[in-house]
Amino acid sequence: MDFTTGKELLDLCTGQNLPISAVMLRREMELGKCSEEEIRKRLARSLQIMEEGTHEPVKKPRKSMSGLVGGEAKAFYETAFSEIQPEAADSGPSWDLGGSLSEAGRLCGSVLSKAIAYSMAVLEVNASMGLIVAAPTAGSAGVLPGAMMAVKESFGMTEERILDGLLNAGAIGYLLMRNASVSGAEAGCQAEVGAASAMTASALVELMGGSPKQCFYGASLAISNLLGLVCDPIAGLVEVPCQSRNAVGVANAFTCAQMALSKIAHPIPFDEMAEAMYRVGRSLPYELRESAKGGNAGTPTGCRWCGKADTV
Repeated sequence: MDFTTGKELLDLCTGQNLPISAVMLRREMELGKCSEEEIRKRLARSLQIMEEGTHEPVKKPRKSMSGLVGGEAKAFYETAFSEIQPEAADSGPSWDLGGSLSEAGRLCGSVLSKAIAYSMAVLEVNASMGLIVAAPTAGSAGVLPGAMMAVKESFGMTEERILDGLLNAGAIGYLLMRNASVSGAEAGCQAEVGAASAMTASALVELMGGSPKQCFYGASLAISNLLGLVCDPIAGLVEVPCQSRNAVGVANAFTCAQMALSKIAHPIPFDEMAEAMYRVGRSLPYELRESAKGGNAGTPTGCRWCGKADTV
């Protein structure tokens, strides 16, 4: 069982009455000659890394070598959840952070607030040379874990269910890698955070009971919303604006998933959106494709940070 386009995947889902995760699982089993148990074991290890990466910086911030990021995830979480106090931050990771929403936290709501904080946390781990899962890249590694951990905790989902979400996201990521790009240097941040957001939107739709068709609605909407997003890391480091763009990517994923679950369809099919993303990305000037010469990186302050980074 294999597929090379979104249409082929959707046809398989429809013809066999299976969710995207199940088709992706069968593909991996057949092409990789692996058992379901082996695949889920590998996914469980990835999920463990994701869980650690989303939670540890909320308890104990990790400063990057450059000093550009570190502590933002904890600050966001503490602002949103009143029960998380600074003095409790050194008590060690518990993975069940809990906490009721503070007045400021009500702006985004519980689930999204967790997802944003967690997505930012993963970028702190990456920037401090910690262990992450590229999903699909290091620069976009916070979007999928942030969302998966937030819904797991907020809706009491089992680990097995979240692994299905990872399989679903993997299918969308595979299609984007095959037919477009997930490289910021090749197609801008739309190919990194945009792809991660599309993967996450699709996974969220399936986890919340949506159909494969609705999963593709969510993924297509997510790509469309971030179309043209440039890659302009300050000092060439995967820190700023990468961290905040992961937060934007996860918020976009939740928005698009909710729209898809509401049966709001993007008029452009997923395969066409993937092609459009690649075409737009290739048309971006060199300065806006991870060269650290344009956008945020090209500002006077951004250029000064480049000099500081050379000294660390």
